[in-house]
Amino acid sequence: MNIGIVSFNSSFADAEILNKSLKPFVEELENKAGCSFEEVKDEDFDRYDMVISFVKTGGTENLFKNVYRKIRAPYVILSTDNSNSLAASMEILSFLRQKGLKGEILHGSTDYIASRIKILYKVVKAMKKLRGARFGIVGKPSDWLIASDVDYDRIRHKAGIELVDITIDELKQEIANKHVYENNYVNDLKRKKFDEKEIEDALYIYGALKFLTEKYKLSGLTLRCFDLLGDDIHNTGCLALAILNGEGVPAGCEGDIPSLISMAILHFLTDNPVFMANPSKIDVDENRIVFAHCTLPINMPESYELDTHFESGIGVALRGKISLGEGTVFKASGDLDNYFVSGCEIERNLSENNLCRSQIELLMNRDVNYFLRESIGNHHLIVNGNYTGLVDEFFNYI
Repeated sequence: MNIGIVSFNSSFADAEILNKSLKPFVEELENKAGCSFEEVKDEDFDRYDMVISFVKTGGTENLFKNVYRKIRAPYVILSTDNSNSLAASMEILSFLRQKGLKGEILHGSTDYIASRIKILYKVVKAMKKLRGARFGIVGKPSDWLIASDVDYDRIRHKAGIELVDITIDELKQEIANKHVYENNYVNDLKRKKFDEKEIEDALYIYGALKFLTEKYKLSGLTLRCFDLLGDDIHNTGCLALAILNGEGVPAGCEGDIPSLISMAILHFLTDNPVFMANPSKIDVDENRIVFAHCTLPINMPESYELDTHFESGIGVALRGKISLGEGTVFKASGDLDNYFVSGCEIERNLSENNLCRSQIELLMNRDVNYFLRESIGNHHLIVNGNYTGLVDEFFNYI
């Protein structure tokens, strides 16, 4: 973990004696948090994913006030039981709240503080990645996404996300240029038993999107994929998006911008691959739901096979076997003003002929009536592991 620490102590305190007395506490905390604190030098705050303000004594409030603007929110304030540290920390936090800034005092046992550092580090790191993100919108959102508009200026102001429009014509030109990228995913795909020409053409779509990702320095993208079904391309983006996601580049379907942003948030928080899918069947009595889509991160399933795209019957899509067990279902609105998150149990993989190729049935922790009464669009994001608390923490601070 890349954590900087800024220490504040009163001029009345003997710094050498104070630091010596606090050394066991700091070392125990570093050991339990699995990190090393590095004292910030020369006010080089931007070097660190997270900066902790260590309030060692009372009488330090104005020292903090003099530098707080250089420390990016959310503010993490470390406090001890001694030397009026907690009292000063509470005054500092009240000052920040008056300024409309968010923060938290870390106080108590080293076990508790270490656990909070681990969580807050993931939140702050994800926020930092999001603030510098450039997401490509390759083609406009698909025509049926009538509830998925995003205000470009508002999302840039609120979360620091820049949305970059790229035309389908530019993508098609790069597909024609036949960019070739070799990696383990590509090599594995070429060994699969499937139409070689279809795989080759699908990989040219991947090469084009990879090229555009590098050209525009994108952190992720969403593709108006149905525009590729016509006679000029006559293939789908399912395979390309699967590989990009496997490489850690959030890549979504249908030009769905809120889903892309949600996918990126979940990936940045967990470092896990994220499945963007449609709710397809809901059993209200059993609180179960089936999700399905024709693409998923190529590194997410235990195994996969290739098939055609469901709606068109052409191209190359993935049918993946996703690990069973705990999972998280998530979706945020395009302005990030509201969100849904629920833990779930991924109970089984399906292979029904009337649904998109990758299919899973979930037992939801929250009421499935959300999807029927309050759903944020149709696509939702699924990840292995229960990260509901982490998502809640993220939205508490964003």
